[in-house]
Amino acid sequence: MNKRDLEDRLIRFSVLIIKIAGEMPNNIAGKHLSGQLIHSGTSVSLNYGEAQSGESRKDFIHKIKIVLKELRETSICLKIIMQAKLFENTDKLRIAMDENNELISIFVKSVETAQRNINSQKSEILRKS
Repeated sequence: MNKRDLEDRLIRFSVLIIKIAGEMPNNIAGKHLSGQLIHSGTSVSLNYGEAQSGESRKDFIHKIKIVLKELRETSICLKIIMQAKLFENTDKLRIAMDENNELISIFVKSVETAQRNINSQKSEILRKS
């Protein structure tokens, strides 16, 4: 998957989150959790865009870790919504939860790969010294 495909996938995920939040009940819990959900579920796309212009590999890793943090927050929020039965369309909720988990896996691997590249780069520099 290239950067553009991943960006598009994140945007589709954020749109799904917006749609779920828009269908939440208009009570205290629904308003609170829909706000939390919109914040974390849309920031994944925005932070990924920011990571693409990272000033260094370390900066890229830091920003991708922010994407992971927001994905994990979104995951917990979706689980609360599911368990509290605040959203009627459980199929749509399950789709969002599954996509969220897949995105977490993708970004965990991305961080691992970037870290490995930094470490091998450091080893190469030390070896040449």
